[in-house]
Amino acid sequence: MLKHLDIQNYALIKNLSMDFDRGFSVITGETGAGKSILLGALSLILGQRADTQTLMDKDKKCVIEGTFDIKNLDLKSIFNEENLDYENPLILRREIATNGKSRAFVNDTPVNLNVLKTLGERLVDIHSQHETLTLNESNFRLNLVDALLEKPVLLDTYRYTYLEYKKVSEDLKHLIEADNKLKADQDYFQFLFSELDELHLVDGEQEAMEQNLEVMNHAEDIKRNLLQSSETLNGGEENVLSALQLVDANLKKTAKISPNLQEISNRIHSTIVELKDIDSELNSVSNNVHFDIEKQALWTERLDKIYRLQTKHHVKTTAELLHIQNDLSSKLLDISTNSDKIEKLQSFLNRLTEDLTNKAKDLTFARKKSAQHIEKQVQQTLSQLGMKGARLELHFSQTPDFTEHGRDHIKFMFSANLGSELRELSKVASGGELSRLMLAIKSVINQQNILPTIIFDEIDTGVSGDIAGKVARIMQQMSSSMQVIAITHLPQMAAKSRVHYRVYKRLDNQQTISEIKSLNTDEHIHAIASMISNETVTDSAISAAKELINDAPN
Repeated sequence: MLKHLDIQNYALIKNLSMDFDRGFSVITGETGAGKSILLGALSLILGQRADTQTLMDKDKKCVIEGTFDIKNLDLKSIFNEENLDYENPLILRREIATNGKSRAFVNDTPVNLNVLKTLGERLVDIHSQHETLTLNESNFRLNLVDALLEKPVLLDTYRYTYLEYKKVSEDLKHLIEADNKLKADQDYFQFLFSELDELHLVDGEQEAMEQNLEVMNHAEDIKRNLLQSSETLNGGEENVLSALQLVDANLKKTAKISPNLQEISNRIHSTIVELKDIDSELNSVSNNVHFDIEKQALWTERLDKIYRLQTKHHVKTTAELLHIQNDLSSKLLDISTNSDKIEKLQSFLNRLTEDLTNKAKDLTFARKKSAQHIEKQVQQTLSQLGMKGARLELHFSQTPDFTEHGRDHIKFMFSANLGSELRELSKVASGGELSRLMLAIKSVINQQNILPTIIFDEIDTGVSGDIAGKVARIMQQMSSSMQVIAITHLPQMAAKSRVHYRVYKRLDNQQTISEIKSLNTDEHIHAIASMISNETVTDSAISAAKELINDAPN
């Protein structure tokens, strides 16, 4: 339940601090005094969006803080999911800076707005006169029925299976689309693969063939240069080796006389040995260099095929061609195996569909039982509210496809008077009838202790006399199991309250501000009397106020 609310610098509120109690409380005040401003501020800590227009003083930030008793609420799972420390009481805070930026806190821990909204939906239900429009919303009708299910787990198990069904359906759809595309390209892929496969490509062969052809195409030049080099080293009478051998002989003789020349002699001798080895290799290479017209034609033809495929596939190496070949092979393999995958996935989806169908039927059966309870309870409450002949029936039909909420579509069929034909709610109910119907529905819902706090924002508009008292009595009954707060203009409503708050305006340094006060017994009587008399509070109005209060045991 809501225990305390602090508001600073919001709309007409400069600084407000108020405590809330259990049971039935009302908030009254003149039109424009700021009653609905309180709800606007409360909505901010429940996750609604805000802007700088809400700031009273544009140079100061707005701070709104609410304290809630959550000891009897099952909220620990939300705290765990959001990685928050669980504490009771729970403090929600919202700060709006002068630049319009907003910050949200849960027990002083910064959170995003969705966390406030998630918690807010479990803490407070704000019911306004405009909310009757939701009666015509399909999701509201389903949520109403689901809130009163005897076995809520039916909805959870259905949704779990539905999510799996939806995922498998999407996977199957994508697999079929991919398979159809592959099959459409299968002949082309096979042609490309065969072109590459027939070449029996070997990584690195292109470079080897290019090098061998380069040698073969210049064979004569190579042989001539090698021959000249060999001749220079070891050919004819005058050659490099002969000259060095003469040097070597002279140095050997001299080294006997001057030993310090022995090292040079050894080096000359090593050079001669190395040059002889070089000469031998030159001759060997020269003997192996020759022009082979058959090999040249074979290599040239193979390279032409490789170059053509590289151009076709926009690559430059055989390694890249081999990668493309492997990729094509994988695609062709996928085509051959996709049929099995599709068949298995389709079989699994068929089993899921059957399971989901059964779960949807179980959910529909449970919802119809819940609907019967709602119809009975709403009819009883409407009778208390002066609509003795009113009837509400929930008519079920099936959607063509599964949805997250099952396969049920629910229509509200309504008759406001005994003997009148049931027709769709949106076509037969007046504004006042809709307000009383919504109140009856809220009364049924909150018998289940689903929410700890409900706030009614002037839903008594257009209601007066005996009906006003009955509306107030319904709210009073609801307050036995939950906190009920009503913003009202009706003295009958205020008379039945356990706590009465009055919102008023005053001038502060030439600025109009809103404030709120919790009324004592005398102030409570006087406020109700002023609501009865509208202008001057008379003795008869005081007496009437006391009579209303005495007729409203708390």
